[in-house]
Amino acid sequence: MPKPIGREPPDGSWGWMVVLAGFLKSCLTFGIVRSFGVFFGPFIQHFDESANRVSWISSIAVATQQFASPLGSIFGARYGARPVVMVGGVLACLGMLTASFGQSLLHLYLSAGLLTGFGWALVFSPTVSMIAKYFKRRRALATGLAFTGVGVASFFFSPLFQLLIDGYGWRGALQILSAMMLNLCVCAALLRPITLTEDLPATPGALPDDGAKRTACWGKVTSAFDLTLFLHRGFMAYSFSAGLIAMGFFVPHIHLVAHGKDLGLSDYEAAFLMSVTAISDTVARLFSGWVADLGLIRKIHMLFLWGVLTGVSLLLIPTGNSYSSLVGLSLLYGLGAGGLPTLFFATLSDIVGIGRILNASGLYLMLMSIGGLFGPPLSGFLRDRTGNFVLSFLTASGFIFAGSLVLFFIPRFFVRTGALAEQEMAGPAGRNREELEEEGPVLQKEETISDADLGRRLSWTVAETLESNF
Repeated sequence: MPKPIGREPPDGSWGWMVVLAGFLKSCLTFGIVRSFGVFFGPFIQHFDESANRVSWISSIAVATQQFASPLGSIFGARYGARPVVMVGGVLACLGMLTASFGQSLLHLYLSAGLLTGFGWALVFSPTVSMIAKYFKRRRALATGLAFTGVGVASFFFSPLFQLLIDGYGWRGALQILSAMMLNLCVCAALLRPITLTEDLPATPGALPDDGAKRTACWGKVTSAFDLTLFLHRGFMAYSFSAGLIAMGFFVPHIHLVAHGKDLGLSDYEAAFLMSVTAISDTVARLFSGWVADLGLIRKIHMLFLWGVLTGVSLLLIPTGNSYSSLVGLSLLYGLGAGGLPTLFFATLSDIVGIGRILNASGLYLMLMSIGGLFGPPLSGFLRDRTGNFVLSFLTASGFIFAGSLVLFFIPRFFVRTGALAEQEMAGPAGRNREELEEEGPVLQKEETISDADLGRRLSWTVAETLESNF
């Protein structure tokens, strides 16, 4: 079937089916991660290991998913989103199925952590990028709707997983979970390809010949990964902020259930804390996307406010000593944390331009993976040393506050509104449009140049320079 071509994203039409694919993807990736803490206790008891070592299972899965996301972007651009997401769904299923036969934590690290995480990596970036391509005016709302799958899944999965563990043991529960992950192949079937004007080849003569550029090894790497994003000041500041936020963001997903059990809650009461969190999380995702698309406040400013609210909620969680107080604090945490994911990728497209969103999403998740890898194990280590999760939540709060403050260093952060604020917040290497237009006659030939064209042309310029030196 030929790819539909349009000058602008359709902001609807089949795009809503792509949003449905994103919803299911969210349920079967981060929805499972957020509910996986239910397995925390059974793993500790069966393998007789510390909280720190058990925490590495989820951390490896999340970190692998994020660190390998650039590969998902490259394969998606080369082979299309559908086949790549299907392969990712099969790998995620095999990883969880293999984990059900694990005889040690190392087995679970390699299967539920590494293999399942790599499968998720092939699913995540192509799906998010497809949503960004189908929507422009309502992009934040569409992203928010897709990410509500995390909250909906968390509400149902936590008690469901506890029920499965009680009925079939943790091994049987993982086998059922592996079968559920095959539904990621259904997500892939919904990802109908679309080609926008920005995706079409440039006017002959405007850019160097594509075949000639790929003759050099470094040129291939630069073109595939778009490594010039590492020269983009706004992108790097934004990614560093996300890495710090990730250090604290995943801690409650892994340890809130265990924290409730430490305070004497029953298994189902502790599991229900994540379900309660999912309620406010889902509302926050929808509200965040809706307000962002209204344009009343810039998305980067909303991201900062949601980050502060999340940090405050983590500071307060250790003060809850009863079931009712923990339920209230879980609702507050879900409200803050739910507003963040909706804006992560919607804001990223403002910073780098829609023409570079596929590669930017992969590299962004790769840099975020550093925080996702070390956050939960650090929390488990602090719990082992102190005997409770109080210091763990306080430390997580500190990381989120620090990540929110780093947003101040993104160029034009303090611009309140207007067209200037909605352009790329910083050109590659931190230069603005006027400076780029003065660099050569190629750019001066055109009266108007899109942000994506500027990014692509600078990518070729840097590639030429690097190839001449290697």
